[in-house]
Amino acid sequence: MSEKLGDYVWHNGKFIAWEDAKIHIMSHVIHYGSSVFDGIRVYDTHLGPAVFRLKDHIKRLKESAQIYRMDVNWTIDEMCQACVDTVKKNKLAACYIRPVVFRGYGPFGVNPLKNPLETYIATWEWGAYLGSEALEQGVNVCFSSWNRLAPNSLPALAKAGSNYMNSQLIKMEAILNGYVEGIALDSHGYISEGSGENIFIIKNGTILTPPLSASILPGITRDTVIYLCKELNYNIKEVNIPREHIYRADEAFFTGTAAEITPIRSVDKINIGNGKRGSITAVIQENFFKIFTGQTKVPEDWLTPIK
Repeated sequence: MSEKLGDYVWHNGKFIAWEDAKIHIMSHVIHYGSSVFDGIRVYDTHLGPAVFRLKDHIKRLKESAQIYRMDVNWTIDEMCQACVDTVKKNKLAACYIRPVVFRGYGPFGVNPLKNPLETYIATWEWGAYLGSEALEQGVNVCFSSWNRLAPNSLPALAKAGSNYMNSQLIKMEAILNGYVEGIALDSHGYISEGSGENIFIIKNGTILTPPLSASILPGITRDTVIYLCKELNYNIKEVNIPREHIYRADEAFFTGTAAEITPIRSVDKINIGNGKRGSITAVIQENFFKIFTGQTKVPEDWLTPIK
């Protein structure tokens, strides 16, 4: 990896060296995908290094664990503090935080209930997820032949490692066909999300995004953009979006903790609008990054300083 890695990883309440963060080959998670995780960014802000929406991320992690009957011993506040401590321990400023909870080494077989839970928090420096130029120039994407998870098969509201096998199929197919990212439809044929991003579409000044029922992850950045749109007095709606609607859209963009706000330049080689970042997308993007300079006012608890 070219990114700067943390020297220490938080494991079940104690710090261990990065190279010692290992698990047994027969751990349940390796064979059955029994993990939940989250991704959180630390920005260099007007308050100094600060974690963005830390409590919301950890709350989502705990809810993901609850769906999978993982009884995490750590409270939300304890895990928030552990994230802050891990950033401080590694002497990092702007960075990425990855808390993960998984079922470890224990009885063999599908039944996970008697396998011990392991909790880790790692940190590293991570730049623009979809490329350094993507935030301004946008990305070329395609619709995937793979659908998102069908209701009552796997819970899309949980940020679970197993769900990302579906994401990998979407991502690999897109890359091997010359695109940066893929867009998946839900089981009803409506637009769902990217392999690791939520999606927004703009038409005639109205901003549309798929509802939670479209097998999407309840994204923290997605929620932030909805908040910003309301503050900016844009008309925003959560509705089912037919595939063909994006081809005739004026603008479109991805959101995600890693992707932040990334414009979509084209879909299936059809230009979106003028084939570059649109004006409304630029305003939303600008106001998003102004959160970290203090120029965009947001709830006070959205920024947790690393003191």
